[in-house]
Amino acid sequence: MKSIKHAIATAVADHTGFPAADVVNLIEYPPNPELGDLALPCFQFAKQLRKNPALIASELADKLAGVDGIGNANAQGGYLNLTLERSTYALGIVDRALRSVHDLFSEERGTGHTVAVDYSAPNIAKPFGVGHLRSTIIGQAIVRLMREDGYRVEGVNHLGDWGTQFGKNIAAYLKWGDEETVRKNPVRELFKLYVRFHEEAREHPELEDEGRYWFKQLEEGDEQANRLWRWFIDESLRAFQETYKTLGVEFDHYLGESFYNDKMDAIVDELRAKGLLVEDDGAEVVDLSAYDMPPCIIKKSDGTSIYATRDLAAADYRHRVLGADTLVYVVGAEQKLHFQQVFKVLELLGRDYAKRCTHVAFGLMKFNGERLSTRRGHVVYLEDVLNKAIEEARRIIQEKNPNLADQDGVARSVGVGAVIFNDLKTYRIHEVDFRYEDVLNFDGETGPYVQYTHARACSVLRKAGTDAKPLNWPTEVQPDDVEWALILRLAQAGEALARAVDEFDPSVMARYVLHVCHAFNRFYHNNPILQADDPLRAARLALTQATRNVIAKALYLIGLDAPQEM
Repeated sequence: MKSIKHAIATAVADHTGFPAADVVNLIEYPPNPELGDLALPCFQFAKQLRKNPALIASELADKLAGVDGIGNANAQGGYLNLTLERSTYALGIVDRALRSVHDLFSEERGTGHTVAVDYSAPNIAKPFGVGHLRSTIIGQAIVRLMREDGYRVEGVNHLGDWGTQFGKNIAAYLKWGDEETVRKNPVRELFKLYVRFHEEAREHPELEDEGRYWFKQLEEGDEQANRLWRWFIDESLRAFQETYKTLGVEFDHYLGESFYNDKMDAIVDELRAKGLLVEDDGAEVVDLSAYDMPPCIIKKSDGTSIYATRDLAAADYRHRVLGADTLVYVVGAEQKLHFQQVFKVLELLGRDYAKRCTHVAFGLMKFNGERLSTRRGHVVYLEDVLNKAIEEARRIIQEKNPNLADQDGVARSVGVGAVIFNDLKTYRIHEVDFRYEDVLNFDGETGPYVQYTHARACSVLRKAGTDAKPLNWPTEVQPDDVEWALILRLAQAGEALARAVDEFDPSVMARYVLHVCHAFNRFYHNNPILQADDPLRAARLALTQATRNVIAKALYLIGLDAPQEM
């Protein structure tokens, strides 16, 4: 769709003097398809051209009637309504979807650029709860979407493996832990000890001092503290990687906060040398009052480091060593101020890449309306959620298709897909209330619905035996209205990808693939495919295969499998 829009915009620019890039952004889809396939409101041209918008639309209709691919140009009020030449356009779109679906989606806009995407970042010695799901799957989708758009992407898991909480973990383990019990189920048992620490600290506040003491020991290289900390990390990573494997999530780098311990002094020294560090109640901070922000703490009063210090060092590492010219942080909206402070300090340090740092915020994950809290022990294990979804998928498969091959594999794809799609179909900044009855509802606008539509297209193609000969849309076939609606949806793949990347929002792609599935299912129910005679049968099989390719690509981009049978 982008190519025809650019052709229209170029012709309009020649007549109006408006830049073609601005005209492209004005072209819209009419609310009623009977008006046309595309519409151009002409009101913005009126002031510069000193003409009535209706007259401008009429003049443009004459100019655009001869543009290649335009079947009809019609002025209606201040709008120019455009109808595309169906058979020619259908051939082009279906051909691209069949020959290289990547080309249908991507213009490789990111070629030559490297992006580091920071996502997931669970805390060591704490469970991987549903609260970590959002950063993980939003981040994974952004990585895939940007790679599809031509960017070189470095996916970074910034593990929470440093900080005062590890002093508390160590103190709790030494007070109440039992090695044999912990080894049986390390993460959950360590988490129980962490929760107990906070419960006990309410009655015995001196425990907080004990936690700070052990973190100080860890920072100073104490052998016992370091051994326990290393053990906590190893056991946690084993558990995390099982969850990532189930989700189909991968990282290029596992670089926890501790990785930057030997890289922070250079940042602190530079801040001090540039006169940016000031003392505030014994702490060293960067004063950001001139930018309407509280001070950014670099070192606490006890001399220990803090998140901001490590994030500054991490940013430099990602730019200097990983070669990233853009830094993306997929972290909850509650961290908005933190990233504003970090980005401002990078700017004050003279880092040119600071203006290309983006905090991709997202809303909270609630569970049945309640906020989750690891300190209070209110956590829902993601592992349990995924297993329950897979079991529900298996039950439905056994009920509806008991002879399906590889039931376990399909159940895993469908169950996990249901959890992922339930989250990603929502605009990322909105809160998500996780309810089993919604996540495991396989009807309506869900992951299983999209996956089933893909499987339906595969089934049609299997029955047709299409592997024996190449498919494409025959030029002599004029698409009917239902076929045309589906072709127009396929044509919008590139716009969906570009918008999802520009807005760092996978929900754009999730909503797009839902629209494609709705259009395909209308086509499937209204237009006989296998029973049609050639050349209509060939056209409909080609459209079916093109749709299958588009759905599979869109599903991959947001992290779902595309089963061929369900």
